[in-house]
Amino acid sequence: MQITTPALVTLLAALANPAFAAETPAKATPAAAPSAAPTAPAKTTAAAKPTLADVAYGTHPRQVLDFYRAKSDTPTPLLFYIHGGGWQAGDKARVGSLTSYLAAGISVVSINYRYTSQARDAGVQPPVKAPLHDAARALQFVRSKAAEWNLDKARIGASGGSAGACSSLWLAFHDDLADPKSADPIARESTRLWCAAVTGAQTTLDPQQMKTWTPNSKYGGHAFGFAGDKEKKLAAFDEFLAKRETILPWIAEYSPYALVTSDDPPIYLIYNAPPALGQEQKDPTHTSNFGVKLQEQCRKFDVACELVYPGAPDVKHATVAEYLIEKLKAPKR
Repeated sequence: MQITTPALVTLLAALANPAFAAETPAKATPAAAPSAAPTAPAKTTAAAKPTLADVAYGTHPRQVLDFYRAKSDTPTPLLFYIHGGGWQAGDKARVGSLTSYLAAGISVVSINYRYTSQARDAGVQPPVKAPLHDAARALQFVRSKAAEWNLDKARIGASGGSAGACSSLWLAFHDDLADPKSADPIARESTRLWCAAVTGAQTTLDPQQMKTWTPNSKYGGHAFGFAGDKEKKLAAFDEFLAKRETILPWIAEYSPYALVTSDDPPIYLIYNAPPALGQEQKDPTHTSNFGVKLQEQCRKFDVACELVYPGAPDVKHATVAEYLIEKLKAPKR
């Protein structure tokens, strides 16, 4: 696929936006060969309104979701969408390629979740626990509604951009959080996924790994409560790196890279620029260096991982939507 300069500029602008939320690049040209790459995010049409809006899955005002029901006489697969924004901003309102999923017979859920700032104010440690566990709880809640909402509990694929991508991968690789002995029927539901397909994902929250892969890394300190010190001219990432040894259990718990095991579902990663490991990047927060290293890790455990960026080899799906529709509608594996 050949990407035009204007289209690439559009995606770069979207990725640079802290409220980056639309996860699905526009449809590629038919010749999606080894050079496949993302283009501008598809826009949600005004006609696609939620079947159910602001459904509460918890007690916090941010613990709500929208449900879009696909027309079907039999239970449908589900796209579980997690918006981006660094876990600090963003909203569930925009879902890229929404109408394509619905037309393919795939229902959609888009969630809000607590920001890390709200988690910090509430004393949640580390702050990133709140958005990630909110995503898990929302997924369990949706599974509890499977009969009512005509959903196939097994065929749920997660997606999102940036922090929403990281959250999706965390769900994909984390051990099942279901508690079969819980008195709460929602807590007894599984948090495992059929697949995940994401855009601009951070695949580790280990500052040392990030620095090694991409020397000008600067993301992630806020996830663990580090804010830096302006008076001492200490950046949040520098404090994060300096105090890394004190939070190693948290890093291991919340980094997708650290959680990969052989029983994990297939994943798809798409980035807007080719990798350059060990070199500074224009957008270190969304660099495909993250994707290269996660794909290496997945291969160690024989987990299927398709990686797409300009000039990437072995590209089979030009967009997130193509991948998810094929995987979610495929015969049972």
